[in-house]
Amino acid sequence: MSREAVSVFEIFKIGVGPSSSHTMGPWRAALRFLSSLPSGKVDAVKVDLFGSLAKTGKGHGTDYAVLLGLSGLDYAHSALDEMRATHAAILATKTIRLGNHGEIGFDPEEQIEFRTRETLPGHPNAMTLTAFGEFGTFERTYYSVGGGAILEEGAPIDAQFRVQLPFPVETGEDLLAHCTNQGATIPEIVRLNERAWRTDGEIDAGLDRLWEVMLECIHRGCLTDGVLPGGLNVTRRAAGIARTLLPGNWPEPLSWLAEIDLQPRDFDRVTKWVSTFALAVNEQNAAFERVVTAPTNGAAGVIPAVLGYAICFQEARREQVRDFLLVAGEIGSLFKKGATISAAMGGCQAEIGVSSAMAAAGLAQVMGANPARVLMAAEIAMEHHLGLTCDPIRGLVQVPCIERNTMGAMKAITAANIALESDPALARVSLDEVIATMWQTALDMKPKYKETSEGGLATQVSVIVPEC
Repeated sequence: MSREAVSVFEIFKIGVGPSSSHTMGPWRAALRFLSSLPSGKVDAVKVDLFGSLAKTGKGHGTDYAVLLGLSGLDYAHSALDEMRATHAAILATKTIRLGNHGEIGFDPEEQIEFRTRETLPGHPNAMTLTAFGEFGTFERTYYSVGGGAILEEGAPIDAQFRVQLPFPVETGEDLLAHCTNQGATIPEIVRLNERAWRTDGEIDAGLDRLWEVMLECIHRGCLTDGVLPGGLNVTRRAAGIARTLLPGNWPEPLSWLAEIDLQPRDFDRVTKWVSTFALAVNEQNAAFERVVTAPTNGAAGVIPAVLGYAICFQEARREQVRDFLLVAGEIGSLFKKGATISAAMGGCQAEIGVSSAMAAAGLAQVMGANPARVLMAAEIAMEHHLGLTCDPIRGLVQVPCIERNTMGAMKAITAANIALESDPALARVSLDEVIATMWQTALDMKPKYKETSEGGLATQVSVIVPEC
């Protein structure tokens, strides 16, 4: 559990699916390794994956991520077509260009080793990269700790986490006290802290960009049919449902969203749209498309779905979308500090559960809740995800992951509505208590239920043979 300053933009990151901890984290580690290489000719590079990274790495695209990271491509900005072409070229030629270090021979089948029987003590998601060259042997070990964040073994804490915030927050109680003492809302306190890293203009531009990527992902997912990659033969459903709700050709996401806003608001239609938004995002995520970690890739559909609900059916304005994301990001940081957002550490409660709590808090804020009710909404959402296991069939972020995002979104909406009609003073469980409970549950959970594909649905679905 971390006790550092955590920005909203560390909880929300633009990246590529299917997994923040198994794709984006290793990708980030490979980029850091590449930038750290000593000068001089490189003869060879070897990659060793341990623990959960080894057991479900194939299904999560860990090898894909490592190759592109070593190639110097950035998951947040490089074009998706360039990524696919680079990966295909490496597989075809068995060579890789290590940035300024030039091209070397690299056979992924030989030089990326999935050490499924070994787990390093630092974290279940571990990888060691080793380069051999004129400089001798250069080796680094990294841990992918959730949400695309990494820690380098033996390295000092990154400077961004050592920032002194005007209103430091370690617990929900801290956050509520700052709001009371300052006569401020939660997004106002979060914004004051974010100014330690960015100007207001940069904060707003960053938040707007996050929603833009989320909306683009929803929209593309609602236009794309087909079967998802990976061999599980999962058929996309979002596009088919979207067409039944809104027929026609809608090539531009904003006009499409505006048209949804004009539709009737009966219960069945609204809930179908929320579920469709969530399905769309996570179908895109499973197809190695661009998403926003929220707080992870496996749970990337919950917050866009609930934000879509807030915009289409609660008339949320741009300023409220920003407030939603500020509040949601702060709730995510509380779970990151007090428990975990890594499924390899805590099961799916650490992904869908946390994202549902984040979304519930953001929605409650948009709907006019005071700070105590916002925290109550987050607590209610997580309380009913406690113990949720991570058991992806064949190590793919598809079954049950995609549908779980719809459940997390609906629970978030329910939690926000309950909190708005409740008195927090009468609550028997606080947000801090549910975070502590989630962490204890994570510690008690058997390892096979923590993103290993060694338990749960991954082994009970008899027609599938798990890769691990």
